[in-house]
Amino acid sequence: PAKKKDIRDYNDADMARLLEQWEKDDDIEEGDLPEHKRPPAPIDFSKIDPGKPESILKLTKKGKTLMMFVTVSGNPTEKETEEITSLWQGSLFNANYDVQRFIVGSNRAIFMLRDGGYAWEIKDFLINQERCADVTLEGQVYPGKGAEESEKVKNKTKPEKAKKKKDTDKKSNSVKEDNRATKQREEL
Repeated sequence: PAKKKDIRDYNDADMARLLEQWEKDDDIEEGDLPEHKRPPAPIDFSKIDPGKPESILKLTKKGKTLMMFVTVSGNPTEKETEEITSLWQGSLFNANYDVQRFIVGSNRAIFMLRDGGYAWEIKDFLINQERCADVTLEGQVYPGKGAEESEKVKNKTKPEKAKKKKDTDKKSNSVKEDNRATKQREEL
């Protein structure tokens, strides 16, 4: 039998135990659960258009947090990037899209969406902005109005990887040609 303590004498451990007792039989509503513990929303396959792979992504990302990278064209300072992306965020807010914005470089920002189902609508808005160079969503790079013509032609998935792979292929070929330990070290 535990002694009854005066509430004024409770320490942090006593308060934690009391909270556990209160929450023991509480039913937590589904909306209050963290995202990773919520059951996935059922997918209506009748709404999927086989000609558009984006429709599948829209349905699978519905209700989940999603992030997209946005690049501002030109050579803006971090303050200019902050102002431009703030205007975009305000426009999206006025259109009832819940978007948070984080600046990650002098010309780059992350837009975090609470509901990933709206990501492609937001992407369409962003790429039509004059100062938007590109939007990266689910690994796909979409050129914006502010992109240079050479970048608009490239709409590839992760173009940086292909470039890195070519560079490593060149290096590996030069190493394969002559890999003897007795060869004199070349000056760099």
